[in-house]
Amino acid sequence: MAALSSAETAGAGAWNLPKGEGQAIVKYEGIRADAAFSPDGRRVDLPGGRRDSAASVLVEYGLDDRFTLQMKGEGQDGRDAYVDYQALGPLEIGVRWQAYRDDHNVAAVYVGYAQGGAGRNAGYALPGAGDSDWEVRALAARAFGGEGGWLGQGGFIEVQAARRWRGGLPDETRLDLTAGLHLNGDWMALGQVFSGAAEGEAGARWLSMETSMVRRFGDWRLQAGWRQAVSGREIPAGQGPVVGIWRRF
Repeated sequence: MAALSSAETAGAGAWNLPKGEGQAIVKYEGIRADAAFSPDGRRVDLPGGRRDSAASVLVEYGLDDRFTLQMKGEGQDGRDAYVDYQALGPLEIGVRWQAYRDDHNVAAVYVGYAQGGAGRNAGYALPGAGDSDWEVRALAARAFGGEGGWLGQGGFIEVQAARRWRGGLPDETRLDLTAGLHLNGDWMALGQVFSGAAEGEAGARWLSMETSMVRRFGDWRLQAGWRQAVSGREIPAGQGPVVGIWRRF
């Protein structure tokens, strides 16, 4: 998820928080699906439908100029034709190292550990499946504009590539893209693409898109948007609202 340092300057996951400063993001996702993507990628009806709701908290804290601590946890509530569950999802902790930064570009590496909970640890898995995970993620981003005009007050684009080694579930490769455009000092438009593949010839594949608007209120920010699964394999074709509240501290 994009973590923006302010409404005036572009920032994303690759940009570290200043030493001694933090950010908390409380997020709600309400995803529903009446169809799923088959093993060959076709869209097929999903008997009984499926609902996956999650409320998460992400906290980042600047340890020094190059290292940022990151922690995340979530509660889940879901139902499909076979299970009905309410449980804690995975708990994750990690550190992001900013390897390079100049006036416009930044590159970073994230290493994290997640302990699986009793909820869904993957969209293609049953609740409770999966144990502990390790992830290594490379992040690269570029800020642009800032002088007004058709680009508004500037923005950023960021690419993240990750490898996740999973206990009790197939290992995964992920590739995510985030673009943000500051329309003025208080409003920002966000577009995100989330993609990935589980290991194995018959493993799950997914490609989802999310668009949202972010409004600043001093140190607070409110995000509202919509997420849509556009293609995949062995996953539900879910869609639904995403709402987030950000707070700097």
